[in-house]
Amino acid sequence: MADFLFVSADAALITDLAWQVHREGHDVKYYIEAESDREIGDGFVPKTDDWRAEVEWADVIIFDDVWVGSDVGTGRLARDLRAEGKAVVGGTPNTDRLEEDRGYAMDILEDHGVETIDHHVFEDFDAGIQHVEENPAPYVIKPLGEVQNVKRLLYVGNEDDGSDVVDVLRAYKKAWGHRMKGFQLQRKVEGVEIAICGFFDGDRFIDQVNFNFEHKKLFPGNIGPSTGEMGTSMFWGGRNRLFEETLGRLERWLAAEGYVGSIDVNCIVNETGIYPLEFTPRFGYPTIALQEESFESDTGRFFYDLAHGNDPELEVHRGFQVGVRVVLPPFPFDDEKTYDENSRNAAVVFDTESRDGIHLEDAKRLDGQWRVAGESGMPLVVTGKGETMREARAQCYGRIDDIIVPNLYYRDDIGERWTDGEGDRLQAWGYLGPRSRR
Repeated sequence: MADFLFVSADAALITDLAWQVHREGHDVKYYIEAESDREIGDGFVPKTDDWRAEVEWADVIIFDDVWVGSDVGTGRLARDLRAEGKAVVGGTPNTDRLEEDRGYAMDILEDHGVETIDHHVFEDFDAGIQHVEENPAPYVIKPLGEVQNVKRLLYVGNEDDGSDVVDVLRAYKKAWGHRMKGFQLQRKVEGVEIAICGFFDGDRFIDQVNFNFEHKKLFPGNIGPSTGEMGTSMFWGGRNRLFEETLGRLERWLAAEGYVGSIDVNCIVNETGIYPLEFTPRFGYPTIALQEESFESDTGRFFYDLAHGNDPELEVHRGFQVGVRVVLPPFPFDDEKTYDENSRNAAVVFDTESRDGIHLEDAKRLDGQWRVAGESGMPLVVTGKGETMREARAQCYGRIDDIIVPNLYYRDDIGERWTDGEGDRLQAWGYLGPRSRR
């Protein structure tokens, strides 16, 4: 057994992983910086009010994100702690920058022989508008800096001449010009969107590679505003072509950085190539909850070995996994009155004694009763797994049927893209190898 210190230097994100490690018998302390989130995890995991005071106690320190308040900075904290001899799951200043600065991320990929989509970074709205007018095409608008966390600002263009992108940029100039320090325009590419995720131990990637499909829009059918995530489907594989032509090419760079933890690159894939879109140089949410569901070996032991560079071994479920975020009003928007009236401290009731596949986000436990916590309206992630994607979906949604919270909502189509043809296309294009199953 080991001592684990979990650090949320901004919002509380890592509660479920801390709970899982705690349930395995390891000693856990969890720190949350954001005052509005400090009740999250109460009754599930032991807390601390001063994470720095626990550094000497901890055998492993785990950071959950790149942000320290409104600034990128956990990579610097992790780097400094490693220099003091501590075992840390976390990034470096340069790997943090992969998420904050999309232009830098594309430069790193290109420097290592990875083909990227045509992209340009702008600090001036008028310059971006002029670029689209002079190079008419569909584009994706990706905000840079702190404002990129406002997920609904990401805009995927639909018009072949880019006219809708021009209109959106003009609107953003008026509404967000004071906060948006810049944005990236990326040519829109059609294909299958898939993320390749690996765990890096400071020297190399472990052999298990995770392939996942994000569902960011609020409503089924990929309609509505963008959210952080509404659900994810995934499976595990080996170092196939998708991995070797993306993350695999960064292995030496990550080793030179001393990176430790999960890193994910989201891509568009079609018959002509693999085109990276963006990095997640940290845990993904709710990706990590779904990955936990598929771990068949000890979670705490795995992260202990990962942080110590002990050639970690990980046994995983070999089928498919589906995770769905269960949310409440006003998610994904901020409206304190709506939250107070519909969601704050709401009781989470279960129709069954089993808690299999139930994962924490913004939840707490008081006198044995699960309740909604925080201010975001996303209390739970529910997961399922099976030999096929259909079996995983059935188990996941069956578990959701056993949850009662007034006003809850969720997407009911997570995983359908795979069975509707994405899996067949990836297989036909030669990206997956023989492991894929329908």
